[in-house]
Amino acid sequence: MNLTAEQIQSNWNELMDYIDEYISEPRKEKLLEFYEQYADRLMLMPAAHKKEYHNAFPGGYVEHVLRVIRCALKQAKLWESEGCDMSTFTTEELVFSALNHDLGKMGDENEESYIPQTDNWRKEKLGEDYMFNTKVPFSSVPDRGLFMLQSHGIQYTFNEMLAIQTHDGLYDKANEKYLMSYMPEQKPRTSLPFIIHQADLMAARIEFEREWLPKLKEGKKSVDAGKGNFTLGNKPNMSKKTSTKTKALGTFKSEGLKNIFDSL
Repeated sequence: MNLTAEQIQSNWNELMDYIDEYISEPRKEKLLEFYEQYADRLMLMPAAHKKEYHNAFPGGYVEHVLRVIRCALKQAKLWESEGCDMSTFTTEELVFSALNHDLGKMGDENEESYIPQTDNWRKEKLGEDYMFNTKVPFSSVPDRGLFMLQSHGIQYTFNEMLAIQTHDGLYDKANEKYLMSYMPEQKPRTSLPFIIHQADLMAARIEFEREWLPKLKEGKKSVDAGKGNFTLGNKPNMSKKTSTKTKALGTFKSEGLKNIFDSL
């Protein structure tokens, strides 16, 4: 999937609107400053490094986060309608957690986590348009995201820490200590982590279906040369891709990011 420069900018504006609407001062100002500081990087980030995952394309990260926020707000209403105790968390905590659940994917202050794949074999055969930047020290996504927030003076509540930490649910074994306890006093005291996990799971599944179900439904599947996509054998329209790239390049201030995007 390709997003136009206009779509990338529109998604970014929507993300900033969520911060403005749901996050209170004084951390609203700090959060806006943080996102503006890394705007060029965050706007272009994919949500994953590989096509078989979800939203592995420029602008895919922000689009994914927006979907998680929307799903979280809707899931909260569903849980409330079924009797969930909504007094254990606030709407601000819900949006803050959804907004920053995958923030650790951005990398650190100086380096981004996902960079264009340089191994043509992995790109062509495995569909890996991106690779992990080895200049970034290893950390789990939740841990790095929480570290980035606190290192920029952005405070978060215990509820938000727990929701961000466990947003992958039991897909991450590290979360078993929070989610697999059979002692009532050791279970989470709020349903926020479960709502955020379900919102993230829903968003990722929808993004997977959008990308892959139409291809899997096609009777004839052939691998698009150099891309690992299923097609009917038609050559991709490169003029449209070039036009989209040209438009997007015009929106970025950083020459380094322009070069990265131009190489995709």
